[in-house]
Amino acid sequence: MSTNDHNLSNRLTTVRDYIRWGASQMNAAEVYFGHGTDNALDEAATLVLHALHLPPDLPETYFAAVLTPQECATVQALIEQRIATRQPAAYLTRRAWFMGLPFEVDQRVLVPRSPIAELIERQFQPWLADPEAVTAILDLCTGSGCIGIACAYAFPEAHVDLVDISPEALEVASLNVAEHGLYERVQVIASDVFTALPGRRYPLIISNPPYVDAAEYASLPAEYRHEPALGLQAGTDGLEIVRQILDQAGDYLTEDGWLVVEVGSSQAALLAAYPDLPFIWPEFERGGEGVFLLPAAALR
Repeated sequence: MSTNDHNLSNRLTTVRDYIRWGASQMNAAEVYFGHGTDNALDEAATLVLHALHLPPDLPETYFAAVLTPQECATVQALIEQRIATRQPAAYLTRRAWFMGLPFEVDQRVLVPRSPIAELIERQFQPWLADPEAVTAILDLCTGSGCIGIACAYAFPEAHVDLVDISPEALEVASLNVAEHGLYERVQVIASDVFTALPGRRYPLIISNPPYVDAAEYASLPAEYRHEPALGLQAGTDGLEIVRQILDQAGDYLTEDGWLVVEVGSSQAALLAAYPDLPFIWPEFERGGEGVFLLPAAALR
């Protein structure tokens, strides 16, 4: 331990001290938050509790617990790594949460953060007439598998297909399927959008595809450079993959099925490109926007 480290551990002693210190350090370094947390205190708590092998929902009484010198050094090193490398916290901890469920993540996949989690919790009601009747769900551009796996919990009778073009992403999705013990109901499929799914029909197709346009990608904070570009970049206007989905989804939806797609910041471009489609844009209680729903009939 260096003299500087020693001085720090003399002044900072508790879990609460290190969360406060970590938040101050990250704010001073102008770290960007947008991968699971949106502020320095939450990000610092995530890193400190991970370094100490403590649960994210630690009871408040433990925040006064005093750290050992080795724990102080471990916590300090992790906070400093976050600042120096600009890696999102989820890549440093290899853990992210989606709809209250834990997922393994690394730089092969985007960090889960979609507002679609709220819609899954509500079983896509009021749009989905009979959630109990949903027997098949497609999670297109699945990445870590978080959306499809969350759907497997919300729709216990459904078989779920996790589809991605990236073999690396599907390796991570497979790890998460195994971790949640869902391999009997959740299948991982390598496919460029719908190409490997001939003849399949789904009452529900959900996708969080790449939707970042060229200009926005060039201006993203450094944290996003650690995420796979394949999961973000979508051509000049951000609609490259979304167009494919809209062109083909009608052939893969059941008669009363629904398509749910996140387009984020490309919402305006989408509305300009498809002025006649009856997009439904739900509002989210916990923040987020840019997710549309479309009934199968609108896509035929």
